[in-house]
Amino acid sequence: MRLSEFIVQHVDRIVDEWEQFAKTITPAAESMDRASLRDHSKSILLAAARDMSKPQTASEQLAKARGEGPEKTPSLDEAGASHGELRHTVGFDLVQMTSEFRHLRACVIRLWVNSLDGPDLAYFQDMIRFNEAIDEALAESTAAYAEQVNRSRDIFLAILGHDLRAPLQAVSMSTEMLLRKTTLEGDALMCAVSIKRGTRHMAIMVSDLLELVRSRLGKSLPIEPAPMDLAETAHEAIARACAGQPECDPTVDIQGDTRGVWDARRLDQMLQNLIGNALQHGSKKREVTLTLRGEADSVRLTVHNDGAPIPADAIATIFDPLVRSADEELGQPSTSLGLGLFIVKEVVTAHQGTIEVSSSEADGTLFTVVLPRKV
Repeated sequence: MRLSEFIVQHVDRIVDEWEQFAKTITPAAESMDRASLRDHSKSILLAAARDMSKPQTASEQLAKARGEGPEKTPSLDEAGASHGELRHTVGFDLVQMTSEFRHLRACVIRLWVNSLDGPDLAYFQDMIRFNEAIDEALAESTAAYAEQVNRSRDIFLAILGHDLRAPLQAVSMSTEMLLRKTTLEGDALMCAVSIKRGTRHMAIMVSDLLELVRSRLGKSLPIEPAPMDLAETAHEAIARACAGQPECDPTVDIQGDTRGVWDARRLDQMLQNLIGNALQHGSKKREVTLTLRGEADSVRLTVHNDGAPIPADAIATIFDPLVRSADEELGQPSTSLGLGLFIVKEVVTAHQGTIEVSSSEADGTLFTVVLPRKV
């Protein structure tokens, strides 16, 4: 009997063995009923049998073995993905989930071989086709499981970031009240100012973390466009970025009409990150230059700083999340999570704009943002 026919005829017996094996995976299986233990096993087996019954050329077989086949089995993929999601939900770890497929493969081949009267070349082909189908289901299960793990982690980070805001606000308000209502001098004043500055940095980091999580959970950056002047926002952003840094004195060059319909809060966030990045990595804080130029249907913003250039191999990933500069990796002090430029990119994309970066020893580092006047 061909293997696909054997699976269809003996599917309930095979699923019984799947259930018995799943029971041994503790502690997750201890609280599961019979239906949960059996899960999508029957659907996976029957979909595999259907896949094995279809004609397959040598080139298609080679492509599938490499995971490159253009044609997949929707029912097999759907059952495998659902199985991975549910096993994550009930508490299986990734090794435990994949062990179910290893046992399923061994069980089916053992039962089938024991039922055969003698060897046949076609039987070996059946084994290859069966292994391909199980590997496809396993790949989908693993991918779905991993996606659930990532989602759970992102939800945890979102809750953590959200809950950190309240105590940070309490510290910030208390420090502000202390500075206003109490006359502090010497070391006491320095400590209060340091607390205020540190709280501001932490608030920025928490905000950046929440933006990352929002993006990873598949939500685009929300914006509320309204008429505004980018020049005014730029001056305000520079004033905040330079607060507490006497040596900070960037050059600002405004040309033409810089008004448009944008989200002022988001653009302030973008400017804070670009200016902060230039001040942190520039060789001299007074040589940072911010330029705004009004064009026909857009406004062009550039931020330039001198200093060590960005390595060529880092340019391609500079806007990726959690990417940090070389000096940060070497342990230099930083208040960054490696999210600043990622947030900049998200803000620009939400406004349907573009952003580019160039960097060299001779010309320094230049970030160029082009924003259409209306989103």
